[in-house]
Amino acid sequence: MSLMISVSGIRGVVGESLTPKNLTAFAMAFAAWTIRSMERRTGQTGAKPRIVIGRDTRPTGGQIAGLVSNALALSGCDVLDLGIATTPTVEIATAAEHADGGLIITASHNPVEWNALKMLNHRGEFLDAGEVDELLAIAAEESFLPARWNDMGAIASSSRYDDFHIDTIIALPYIDVQAIARESYRVLVDCVEGAGSAIVPELCRKLGINDLTLSACNGTGLFPRNPEPVETNLQETIWLMQRSGCDFGLIVDPDVDRLAVICEDGTLFGEEYSLVACADFYLGINKGPVVNNLSSSRALADIAAKHGVTCSSAKVGEANVTAMMKENGAAIGGEGNGGIILPELHYGRDALAGIALFVQAFTRWRAENSGGTMSGFRSSFPRYAMAKQKIRLGSLDRTALNTLFEGIAGKYPDAAVNRLDGLKLDFMNSWAHLRSSNTEPVVRIYTEAPTEAEAETLAAEMMSEIAKRSPAPESNA
Repeated sequence: MSLMISVSGIRGVVGESLTPKNLTAFAMAFAAWTIRSMERRTGQTGAKPRIVIGRDTRPTGGQIAGLVSNALALSGCDVLDLGIATTPTVEIATAAEHADGGLIITASHNPVEWNALKMLNHRGEFLDAGEVDELLAIAAEESFLPARWNDMGAIASSSRYDDFHIDTIIALPYIDVQAIARESYRVLVDCVEGAGSAIVPELCRKLGINDLTLSACNGTGLFPRNPEPVETNLQETIWLMQRSGCDFGLIVDPDVDRLAVICEDGTLFGEEYSLVACADFYLGINKGPVVNNLSSSRALADIAAKHGVTCSSAKVGEANVTAMMKENGAAIGGEGNGGIILPELHYGRDALAGIALFVQAFTRWRAENSGGTMSGFRSSFPRYAMAKQKIRLGSLDRTALNTLFEGIAGKYPDAAVNRLDGLKLDFMNSWAHLRSSNTEPVVRIYTEAPTEAEAETLAAEMMSEIAKRSPAPESNA
């Protein structure tokens, strides 16, 4: 399996595609890129850059952090190591420290054998496509900038940013801790043994939620299930929710940039609707455009229309969404995988901010509806159903994939065709989006329709169309 390289960073299976050699090379390339970027930004040369790093709880994280930290220091960078930290916490810390870059050691929702380097600029935001290309050129040419023996960087550690992150969220003027506390919520928290294992329960307590049922919150890094927080992988958590007597459940992925919610009856609120609920609440406070990605539910556009604002869709990938949010002056945005971006906090998907917004939104809804359940709250939003599939396509390269997509588009002359990111077909009452993944060697198929059966039928149709036009798939998942 080859190394995956995109605006989401570099990732692969440790010991196979992700090796000490390429970890060191990319760390040194990032150091060189950071130095050059800092010099362009400041007009000064010879300064020592500062880089913030953090990692999730995967068993390989500590060793990779040590390797990467030393490669950065040997390249003349000072390093501030946050230890185990969520992706949004590292983003916030990079900006708060006025650092020159950041590195997050996490493969997010990928299985435990994977790991990755996510790279941040001095604003604590992911590198854009042009910056990634510049970094890759440095790595390919090995035009590194190793430091002389007396110019090496120092490595320091900090444990303050979990509290800083939580306090920043709690200080948002529309987060009413007393109102939340009055509801005496009972909440299930599932952190899949990832970086959220300590910070998510602590955030809940700071929000006034003290009756917590914790699942997979020991921070072992040994994920008890596939860590992507989708229905197929959450059956045991759903079972636990149905027997817990909790009012709702909060589930995050290993690096805590995605939020999923389970209702009191064990039904999923739907990761697509995490952003929808948060946006509906936030637009009632601060109106402005919203942005999602092309694979996100139409429900967000419906909410935008309700508030009289525009909704635009970017290519999949946090860097792409944040770029469009800045262009459009968006008040809130994110991705339909449970990623919520609140610009007044920072330009990064943040499940912690999402939890606060979501719980506050539910609390306000209960006040306006004389109490009520989480499933009742869910029914207050537009009703759509989504299906999500993925297929491995062995030897199909990008040129062949584009040809495949053109062939499929030609079969549907009545659909509005969007080729910004793979192929999106917009029908009157449904849509289908086919694209090559940024994080796995697969083609993802997303469909949405008024009912689950219609969405599944459309997804199966798209899978069939791909199979007709491509080499035999290695496997379906």
